[in-house]
Order: sequence, then C-alpha cells, then structure tokens
Amino acid sequence: MNDVINVVGAGLAGCEAAFKLASLGLKVRLYDIKPSSFTPAHSNADFGELVCSNSLKGSDPFTNACGLLKEEMRMLGSLIMRAADATSVPAGGALAVDRDRFAEYITAQIRSHPNIQIICKEVASLPDNGFNIIATGPLTCDSLASDIKSKLGGGLHFYDASAPIVARESIDMSHAFVGDRYGRGGDDYINCPLNEDEYALFVEQLLAAERAHLHEFEKGEIFEGCMPIEVMAARGRDTLRFGPFKPVGLRDGAGNKFYAVLQLRKENVQGSAYNLVGCQTNLKFPEQKRVFSLIPALRNAEFLRYGVMHRNTYINSPAVLNADFSLKCRPQTFFAGQITGVEGYVESAASGLLAAIHMHAVFCGKQPVVPKNVCMLGALSAHVSTPNPQFTPMNANFGILPALPERIRDKKARYAALASRSLEYIAEYKRLIEE
Repeated sequence: MNDVINVVGAGLAGCEAAFKLASLGLKVRLYDIKPSSFTPAHSNADFGELVCSNSLKGSDPFTNACGLLKEEMRMLGSLIMRAADATSVPAGGALAVDRDRFAEYITAQIRSHPNIQIICKEVASLPDNGFNIIATGPLTCDSLASDIKSKLGGGLHFYDASAPIVARESIDMSHAFVGDRYGRGGDDYINCPLNEDEYALFVEQLLAAERAHLHEFEKGEIFEGCMPIEVMAARGRDTLRFGPFKPVGLRDGAGNKFYAVLQLRKENVQGSAYNLVGCQTNLKFPEQKRVFSLIPALRNAEFLRYGVMHRNTYINSPAVLNADFSLKCRPQTFFAGQITGVEGYVESAASGLLAAIHMHAVFCGKQPVVPKNVCMLGALSAHVSTPNPQFTPMNANFGILPALPERIRDKKARYAALASRSLEYIAEYKRLIEE
C-alpha cells in the first residue's frame, strides 16, 4: 500500500487538508506550482494566498452562518482558523486578516511540519492510483482542468471579482469619518459619504466606464457573492444604496446621516492599506482610478492594487462526488476547495478539513463518518453530493440547515438555536472521529 497521501494545490483547502493529515500522523506530499510559476490571479510566493477580499466574513456563530462554520472548524483543529485568528485586523463584526501575514503563517506551519514534503511541480492530470486530494482551486491549470473535464464528464465555471485597495495616507479624512455600523466594533472602518448629487454622478460614470475583456465575461455566469459593482449598479440607480453603499447605521461624530456611504476596511495590521468594501469590479485600471476618485474622500487616492475579474472553475460535484468528497469512480481520490462548488474562503478551507478527516479514515481502512446536515459542515457536504440539475456554488448560510423541531419566528433567536444545535452536534462528531 502507498504510504503517502498526495495533496495537489497549496491554497486554503490544500493547506488545510495537508496539515490535518500530517497532524494525524500521515505522510503527505503537497504539490503546488509556486514559487516557480503563478496563476493569473496570484502574486505571492507563500501558500494560502487570498486573491480577493481579506475578510473571512462574520465572526459571531450565533448570528452569522460563516461565523458558525468557523467555530465548527476551530473545534476540529483547523489550521486556517488558527492562522486567521493569529493575523486578524480590526473589522467590526467580521474576521478580517492581514493577507501577507496570514499567508506567511500558513506557509511556515506547512514548511516546518516533518510529515509534509513540498514538491514544486504542476500536476497535469488526475493521478491513476494512490491516495489523492485534488485542491487546485477555481484557477486550476489548463492541462489538469482539461483532464478533469474529460474524465468526469464536463466542467462548469463562473466569474468573480476583487475590489481595489488604496493607501491609507492618501484618503482625504476631511471627507470621511471612522466608525462601524451602529457603533459596533469601535473605529474599524473608514466611511466615505456621498450626497445625492455625488452619488448620482458616481453611478452615471460607473455605468459609462469601459470594462476589461467584456466580450469574454458575457459568456459566463457571475457569482452573486462577488457581483462586480458596475453589474450591480446596472440593476437600478439605488441598488448600491441598498447594497455596499447603504448608509443605514452610519453617522459621523456630529450625528449626521448620509445619502450613501462607501466603507473602507483595513487590509493589514498597521492600517496602511484599505479595501473598498463591496467594490469588486471588472473596469479597466485607468477607469477604476477615474470613477472611484469621484468619491470625495478618494479624490487623491493612491491605488495600491486595482480590482480584477477572473474565471473560476468547479466540477458538477453531485454527479461525481460522494458526501465525503471522494470520487464515485475513484474512491481513493478526493476533491476539496472551490473546485467542488463550495464558495468562499472559509467554505473552501472547510471542505479541505473534511476531505482530510475522511481520507484519514479511508487510509486506515475505516468507513468515513460524514457529519450530519444539522451542522454547517454537514450541510455543505450535502450540497456537493445531493443530485441537483441546477447545481451552483454555495456559501454557508442558515437556509441550508434543516428546520428546528419547533418554529421560532424571531430570526435572531432562530439562528441562535440553529447554531447551538450545530455546535452541540460537532462536539459529538469530534468524539466519533477520534474514537
């Protein structure tokens, strides 16, 4: 029997899977093309690079579905959650990280583990034998993507985008104020208000701005969770005011209300870079500078990174995967990450954690214990394995958990009850897999 497990891809899912397996005492070969080459969206030589936002979404497990997923992962020993907690930056009710320190932390843990051998090599096809976890992510290299498509009966794709980042010192604070929505979380955000005329001009110019490679992206699905701001604005003049520019709960020190507000979130611990929250875009770079500089606080902004849009590939998981993330046709090969059709940083890492737990069972000759769908981990497992002719990427959300025995009308109380049931089950699940 092959005594080494191959993990292909050192993103969030691959690093989570490799580290979990290594921590369970198994030998792992971790394959990745870094640092000899990069995908179009990557630039950091470290593993676990975040290519879009630096936010891992809400923190509270009792009010936020992704917060619940994060807590479930912590209970099961997640490396990614440990890295995020160690490199967090203030973000109100969200868990945001310093993306460079985050990747450095993950890379150091991976490189220093005695059970992990790192191999810098592109894997061009699905392995024919051995124990394997494929976690190559949404930007899987063309050769492997083609092989997966040919062997698994086709592939799917959608498009997503990232937001620009500006230098803190270039933000005009005479037209901005600090503070979180409803006063929660201290002064974690810089808020950039617009009056009605400024907002109308911004939307007008946003819609008129030239986009990058529009002809390519018109052919694909756009994931709602990463909707480009110009696409969102095209749905109606006030769409942004009820979305990323909503002014609700935001007032300056004098108690003033505003017509629309763009929030900026810290990108790093030192607070030298800020992300334009909700402003993921496919505009050409000069157009991004022109349009976003119409916002009074950003008139002289220095753009450290412009937003980009890229294609994400995922497989038709319900047709080819079991609930434990193994291939139906090759039960010793597992998939993990966004390529499986889970959407989001945390969700991707969660699938890597589950794939590793299940792989460990298979490697040891045991039957994998798939978590029940009463927890977020189990609900995501069900999403990727339940037959669905309209299968699309899915974020963690309370709607994918089964209803409670008794109806609770109050949403906050209902979410808290769902979370309590999930965490109670995860404690039981942990005992089951450790027996």
